[in-house]
This record gives sequence, C-alpha cells and structure tokens, in this order.
Amino acid sequence: MSEFNQPLGGNTMPRFAGPATMMRLPTQDSAQGLDVAFIGIPMDIGTSNRPGTRLGPRQIRDESRMLRPYNMATGAAPFESLQVADIGDVPINTFHLPKSVDIITAFYDDVLKHDCIPLTLGGEHTLTLPILRAMAKKHGPVGLIHIDAHADVNEHMFGEPIAHGTPFRRAQEEGLLAHNKVVQIGLRGTGYAPEDFDWCREQGFRVVQAEQCWHRSLAPLMAEVREQMGDIPVYISFDIDGLDPSVAPGTGTVEMGGLTSAQGLEIVRGAAGLNIVGCDLVEVSPPYDPSGNTALMGATLLYEMLCVLPGVKHSE
Repeated sequence: MSEFNQPLGGNTMPRFAGPATMMRLPTQDSAQGLDVAFIGIPMDIGTSNRPGTRLGPRQIRDESRMLRPYNMATGAAPFESLQVADIGDVPINTFHLPKSVDIITAFYDDVLKHDCIPLTLGGEHTLTLPILRAMAKKHGPVGLIHIDAHADVNEHMFGEPIAHGTPFRRAQEEGLLAHNKVVQIGLRGTGYAPEDFDWCREQGFRVVQAEQCWHRSLAPLMAEVREQMGDIPVYISFDIDGLDPSVAPGTGTVEMGGLTSAQGLEIVRGAAGLNIVGCDLVEVSPPYDPSGNTALMGATLLYEMLCVLPGVKHSE
C-alpha cells in the first residue's frame, strides 16, 4: 500500500463515477501534511466580457477524471514521491471583489504555512494577485512565467484598480515580482495603442508575442527561460486563452492565433528543474464549451504542472 495518496483508478471505479475531485484524489480540510494541494477559486466577479469562470473549477475537476498517474512523455510519477490532495474551494464573497481578494490571500497564507505548493483551478485572473501577495510574504519577490493572450497590466478597468485585466500591474507596483524575472508568452490580438505591451518591456519583462511562437517548438525558448530564472522561487500563471480558441474556446476573452496545445505542454514541461512554488490555471468558462474540452486542456496542464514540481520522482 503506497504511503502517498493515489488518484482513483479507472479499473477500480468507472471514470464517470467516484469522487468529483481533481484526478479523483482524496480530499482534506487543510494543507497540513501535504506537499501539493489542488485548490479551486470559483470566481468570475472580476471579468470584463463573458462570465462563467465561477464554474471553471468544478468542470476542470470533472474532466480530470481521464488523467492517469504516470506521465508517459516525461516519466514523471508525482504520486510516488509527493503527498497530494484536493482541499476544495476558497470561500470567496461572490458579491464583493475586494473582500474576495483578501479572503484568497488569507487562505493561501494558511496553505503556505504548511510548506505546501498550491496548484489553483480558476476562476478568473484577478485571483493571481492575492495569491502572489501570499507568495511574496513566504518567499519574497518571485519569478513569473505568465502564459496569456493578454498582458493583464491595465492601469484600471472602469476606474477600478483590481480586476482580471490588472493583476500584473498591481503585482509589479507592490514589489511582488523579482526584477528581470518575468516572462509573458502568447500575447496577441488587438489593442488600444501601439504601446500596449511597452509598459511590460519597460519593467524588464520579457514579452514573447504569439507570432514569435507560430510554427516552431518552444523548447528553445524555455531553455532560455530556465537560465533567466536560475534558482529563485518561480510562479506559473496560465490563462487558458493563451491557447488558440480552436483547442480552448471555453473562455471569456478569446483571441485567434494562439498557442497550440502542444506548445502549452512544451512551456510547462520546459519549467522542469525550476524552483516552482505555485501555479494556477485560470479563465476556463464552461458555458462557452459544452464539450468540456477547454476544461480538459486546463486539467491536463495542471497535471503537467504537478509533474514539474521539485521532488517529483521519475520512472526508470
């Protein structure tokens, strides 16, 4: 009998049955005793276009039932060396965004107190700011690998300083991000001015627009990212709209010309060896993809994030 929690296997219980947790893992009330915790943040009150991401964590968990414990491509066997569980959802205040932000930070303060790495099922991108606030208290400023169609560095949205288009502006202003250790991949689409991505570059962010990724492997890019990050604590934030809507249509702010699913895998797998302290997968909006494929993309990317965490055992 393994000392580590295991996903419920498809030959023990049909995959359409059993617990509706991430990968059908056991649940517990806190992060105590865990190396890694899957956490849902069912929130869409900071969205600016199509809503529905409050339903994202539940559908990501549902679609994760197809995931198996071994990574056949990388040899990663995370459930042989890490204690992992699903600790449920953050109890946000769905009528009050600023209060929800504080609730999220407090929740993650507790998770990090247990030296547990959080893997977050979103929810919209506002949630990354309060998580980064907790991360900075624990680790100091962190490196950031941000995959997204949008830079999310708006000065404000409808006069509000906090929304899903502002988290990385606020994070930079608050000193939560390590200097010259931020990489944004997949930015694209239309803007309000030619300078829309220049604020990022002026901060020392590396901006890799989607057009630079077309028709090529991103493994060489990730080799450069690993060198850039070194051994500092690194956080990964993956907005599902970084992927092209042909493979991930279920999101609120789709942009054509995005990353392929294989490039998404290359980015996450290319983070192996970094000192990863947390990750999130955000902006899955189930009402816009009844097939569930967008949520399946998200669940798979979260599993791949688990597979590149420090301490993961690899099969011989």
